Amino acid sequence: MKFFFKFTLLLFILISQSSSAKNNNTLYEKLDLFSDVLEKINKEYVKDVDQSEVIDAAINGMLQSLDPFSSYMSPESFKNMNVDTKGEFGGLGIEITMEKGFVKVISPMEDSPADRVGIKPGDYIIKINDKQVKGLNIIEAVNLMRGKVGTSIKITIRREDVDDDLSFTIVRDIIKVREVTSAIKEEIGYLRLRAFNEQSSDQLLSKIKDLSKTNKDIKGYILDLRNNPGGLLSQAVKISDAFLDSGEIVSIRGRNKDDIKIYTAKKGDVLNGKPLVVLINRGSASASEIVSGALKDHKRAILLGEKTFGKGSVQTIIPLKDKGGLRLTTAKYYLPSGTSISEIGVEPDISVKENKTDFKINDDKKDNQLQYALNLFRG
Repeated sequence: MKFFFKFTLLLFILISQSSSAKNNNTLYEKLDLFSDVLEKINKEYVKDVDQSEVIDAAINGMLQSLDPFSSYMSPESFKNMNVDTKGEFGGLGIEITMEKGFVKVISPMEDSPADRVGIKPGDYIIKINDKQVKGLNIIEAVNLMRGKVGTSIKITIRREDVDDDLSFTIVRDIIKVREVTSAIKEEIGYLRLRAFNEQSSDQLLSKIKDLSKTNKDIKGYILDLRNNPGGLLSQAVKISDAFLDSGEIVSIRGRNKDDIKIYTAKKGDVLNGKPLVVLINRGSASASEIVSGALKDHKRAILLGEKTFGKGSVQTIIPLKDKGGLRLTTAKYYLPSGTSISEIGVEPDISVKENKTDFKINDDKKDNQLQYALNLFRG
């Protein structure tokens, strides 16, 4: 019981310090109601409950009512937060978010365990090893999916336009991210960017330089951002800048009117004005949307494929006294046109849906979106 009263007293003090006198009465009433509910659960629920877990769930409910990307991290989750794509880890190879109480797949990493069994952008994960996902936060879901390399996990998903739920057994593996690959396809430079990590811009520029040196007759380029879940803002700005001569790339706007940061391009187009087609789909998110949106707004590239995911917000990690942390949305991205990416996405100039059967990215026979892009250059 002391735990409950300490928690509600802390909330009471924090909120009363940050609120105007006009709102205090309502806040006090809500906090009193919250304390009353906690007490009733503790005394009358059908079985004993872990008070700490109940409080954590209450905090997460509060944060998830704000948006799908804000969440609470327990001390253990906060400690493990940096186990990500900087190194190697045992997992499934998917980028996820929360939506409608379920885990939503932003995109599977190319050639990852999830990609190989057929997980697609937009899939909703509703069960993990027969455990219902609804009610979990994103950190808890991630922890359930991680595990020892070589162990298997059963994932049940719900897919748009498919009547029955689908189940997949996936074997966890070491996840390695190959950020940039390139090729020449019919005198067109093809650049596949899978993530925006620390070396992405340097690798991309190096690939362009190598292609132009060895192929003097390149007619144009295709930048493939499909199933690229994003990454570092700095890399999105550098890559956008590489294709632009001037103008705004992206702005970040916070809660206050004066809380705005604008990123602009410097003179110098690495392609020297050669035509550029950017491939996008539902798995293109965050940094991918900044690049594709900026190039579209400046009419520097033709966007082809499907509307992007719509992940246009900035999350700040805030340490807490219990050694846990908050992942809190503190700003949003805006394109040069002034349009917010958040929950809207970027529309392609040319809409081409992927073949529902027998589709594979960057396969000369099975990638109908890539073939459409190549046809644009053929005239």
